[in-house]
Amino acid sequence: MKILVVGSGGREHAIVWKLAQSPKAAQIYCAPGNAGIASLAACVPIKATDVKALADWAEENKIDLTVIGMDDPLMLGIVDEFESRGLRVFGPRANAAIIEGSKVFSKNLMKKYGIPTAAYEEFTSPDEAKAYIQANKTYPLVLKADGLALGKGVLICENQQDALDGVDEIMVDKKFGQAGSKMVIEEFLRGQEVSVLSFCDGKTVKTMVSAQDHKRAFDGDQGLNTGGMGTFSPSQYYTKDYEEKAIAQIFQKTVDAMNQEGRTFKGVLYFGLMLTENGPKVLEYNARFGDPETQVILPRLKTDLVDIFEACIDGTLDQLEIEWEDNAAVCVVLASGGYPVSYQKGYPIEGLNAFEGQDDLMIFHAGTAFENTADGKQQIVTSGGRVLGIVALAKDLPAAIEKAYQNVDKVTFKDAFYRHDIGRK
Repeated sequence: MKILVVGSGGREHAIVWKLAQSPKAAQIYCAPGNAGIASLAACVPIKATDVKALADWAEENKIDLTVIGMDDPLMLGIVDEFESRGLRVFGPRANAAIIEGSKVFSKNLMKKYGIPTAAYEEFTSPDEAKAYIQANKTYPLVLKADGLALGKGVLICENQQDALDGVDEIMVDKKFGQAGSKMVIEEFLRGQEVSVLSFCDGKTVKTMVSAQDHKRAFDGDQGLNTGGMGTFSPSQYYTKDYEEKAIAQIFQKTVDAMNQEGRTFKGVLYFGLMLTENGPKVLEYNARFGDPETQVILPRLKTDLVDIFEACIDGTLDQLEIEWEDNAAVCVVLASGGYPVSYQKGYPIEGLNAFEGQDDLMIFHAGTAFENTADGKQQIVTSGGRVLGIVALAKDLPAAIEKAYQNVDKVTFKDAFYRHDIGRK
């Protein structure tokens, strides 16, 4: 098969890496890809959001399967465009991807179908949002921009002034762009946060192994929210009891609710859960693989990923047994100094060959590019805030953490930084 993956980050590198292990993958392409992906796939210089150009290219090159990694093209209807041309594509249509594209939609869906989540109110006016805050006496309070905000459109406010400033940030100053045209204010849930991703074929939902993300920039959950500074799998907090409650109250109910709304969901449905003393509650949905969760989940997958994608497209997921390794994985993100605010690009990266030939240590590229040197050679340089994910596999979580941190310093670039407490929540 000729397979195209759409996206350019660590998540897409992990997807390409896993697809490359399938005997069915004769040729893999990635649009636009990055310097790490280029070692496994032919990179195609088309933006992930250029839906028509990607569909044209897939048609011309007779691509057998396209996998959408990123959220933006899903909201733009890339799956609808590919399907309209008779191209096989893995991911939800635009009318189903709205479960991630609009916080207001997803909160209203949960309320309508009795899916446990935090109490909330929605607002289209900053003045009304501020009036609600001024009448509120309970803190912390959570403010969420309605639309896509690169994983950063959520503010946890410790007091009234913070919350009033947050409304300005989201709705007046439009810090998150048009994502802040509407917003949700919701109660702050206490507990451990866990990510449970699932494969869906429109009827059947099969969950993957659990993972936990670290969003804050610095050790001890200090600093600003980022796209994710590291992650680990499995979560020791996601017990059998929580899993049984989530199966009964959340997973299948969500897929059934989407069907009831005429928005059949096929692809990866990501459940961001808070494990509260009253059981699991949904914090958010995503309509695709998480980043950096994918980097610790796919290395634990035993089943051929091509077979899973095909079963989801064909509606035969119930006939496929998905198997996982009984082990643990940790991903430590190497980031550019100054991330997530401002940072320099173009620094050469040293040590990228440190883990060659090892199946328990890997590097997934998130923000890298090729640059020509003075002597006409190519070198790999930084080109983003999150640059690399160093992933270690081991028999259990403590061993995976130790292995990751024993090896993270083998890869270096100017002003690189990382958290020292990934997996130690």
